[in-house]
Amino acid sequence: MPFGRLSRVPWLRPVVGAWPWALVAFALVAVRLSKGALLSDTYALLSRPFWPGSAQKEWLQAAQQLDQQTRLSQLELDNRRLRRLLDLQRADPGKVTAPVISREPGDWWHQLVLGAGGLQGIQPGDSVIAPGGLIGRVDSVTPTTARVALLTDTSSKVGVWVGRTQRHGLLTGVGSNRPVLRFLEKDPQVRPGDVVVTSPASTLVPPGLSVGVIQSVDEKAVPATLAVVQLSAPVASVDWVQVLTRRGPAPAGS
Repeated sequence: MPFGRLSRVPWLRPVVGAWPWALVAFALVAVRLSKGALLSDTYALLSRPFWPGSAQKEWLQAAQQLDQQTRLSQLELDNRRLRRLLDLQRADPGKVTAPVISREPGDWWHQLVLGAGGLQGIQPGDSVIAPGGLIGRVDSVTPTTARVALLTDTSSKVGVWVGRTQRHGLLTGVGSNRPVLRFLEKDPQVRPGDVVVTSPASTLVPPGLSVGVIQSVDEKAVPATLAVVQLSAPVASVDWVQVLTRRGPAPAGS
């Protein structure tokens, strides 16, 4: 007979109503007689599926090792950056060390903003270098900041020199991580691996600054040979630079 129908039988109603309490009493007696062993065994049985097995333990150990390796790599990167910063701070008075404080994702290969400006003696036209070589020139200045047009910016044009062949060229930004080098001669006799520096005849930047290395050469380009240059400075990840100033800091209160 179904449980619901049993509850309708008058003489069975007290039994049906009392069975939950009887079950609780039985459980309490069982726990007391087993001195808690029954309860702990039941908990262990129910929780066993959630215990970490050998595969789970290996996964946890691998995750911990990966986290430690990531932390170690970050510490090594921070140490390298600190050493570079210390090298920059040992500069001569004609160089101003400045942090990169702003960079727009949409203008990543065009410009960046420095945390130093006119008060530190920076002015438009000053050359900007990073570990590795030239990265651009100061475009505009406020008392405390300076905007830099990178060599990769489409407006950038800098005279350069290939020492091996003693050929002049014009390094032009194209808005990507590698600017192009346009030569004046039809056959400049350059090849991949040639080192590019600023031109000894340039009036915009100091001569002989490291620029990069030729990656590829297009001899069929019109009107003259064209080469793609890999910059020697890490333009994509630079966070500290030096500005080659042409005058000292502005007097206090000016």
